[in-house]
Amino acid sequence: MEIQKLETLPPPPGVIGSLRAGFDVVANRVALILLPLGLDLLLWLGPRLSVSELFSPYFRLVFEQARLGVAQADLERFNTYQSFLMERLQDFNLLSLLSKLSLFPIGITSLSAQTLPSQTPFGAPQVIPISSFWIVLGLMAALIPLGWIGGGVYFRLVAGAVFGSNEAAFNMTGAVLHSLLLSVLWMIGLCILFVPLTVVLGLLSLISPSLANFFVLVLMVLFFWLVVPAFFAPHGIFVHRQNAFLSIYSSLWLSRYSLPTSGLFVLSAFLLSRGLDLLWSAPTSDNWLMLVGFAGHAFITTVLLAASFIYYRDMTGWLRNMHEHFRQFSKKTSSTF
Repeated sequence: MEIQKLETLPPPPGVIGSLRAGFDVVANRVALILLPLGLDLLLWLGPRLSVSELFSPYFRLVFEQARLGVAQADLERFNTYQSFLMERLQDFNLLSLLSKLSLFPIGITSLSAQTLPSQTPFGAPQVIPISSFWIVLGLMAALIPLGWIGGGVYFRLVAGAVFGSNEAAFNMTGAVLHSLLLSVLWMIGLCILFVPLTVVLGLLSLISPSLANFFVLVLMVLFFWLVVPAFFAPHGIFVHRQNAFLSIYSSLWLSRYSLPTSGLFVLSAFLLSRGLDLLWSAPTSDNWLMLVGFAGHAFITTVLLAASFIYYRDMTGWLRNMHEHFRQFSKKTSSTF
């Protein structure tokens, strides 16, 4: 009879159901998209803080030195790569640091930060050149934490819409403080992880390029294994009122017991986001149709965030339920024998 009870346990939460529920939440509260939409509008129509004049000479020097070791057959591809990077540097806006950085779990996503629009419907944007390294460092020290705080506010608003303001996490101040602590811990962890790995990779490159390539392959496998814990690292703060440390632990616990299903959710969210970004960025930056793209991007990313909160809540609840069922089953089985 106990075996029959185990066989009739509910299935784990589905990816499609979570995405559908997230869509319903955002469709009923469209105002949730205002933060990512407003950030895109700021980066599109606002002034651009340019570091091109400051860093261009160093980029050129690096490429001139690197060109000495490039074979003649690869020279054309090398020049194309150099032109691409110089164009990205020319269009880079330091204000894009307000958006979610790729390796950080909390932040406001921005289509403008990815596409770096160089024109607006009003013509060329106002460019403010930054000519001092100290000013750049100061702006980075201000913009990155400000982006984390904005991300904490954004996550808290979406969580409040999903679960209700009284049930979702801490109040706004508490949620922002814990999300800021999580971002600081994440930055420290990345520095501790990547600095030694970079040194090891450099040493292996000097010893054997093949050995360095194998090391990169191992790092890629490790990276894919860490994607799910990184994705759900902040969710415990906004769903279960956990502090930053416990939220990271809960994310690791979740990925340990539900990696295939949770990995499928993360992969689905990534493919939907990146695939639709190709559609949203189709209009040129000097066309007002780009506004539709920014609105679409803000809507879809907010839907995915709401869906991730719903999936995290349902999956953690399901795992706890399964553990309790198996604990009771093991206790009854041991007492029988």
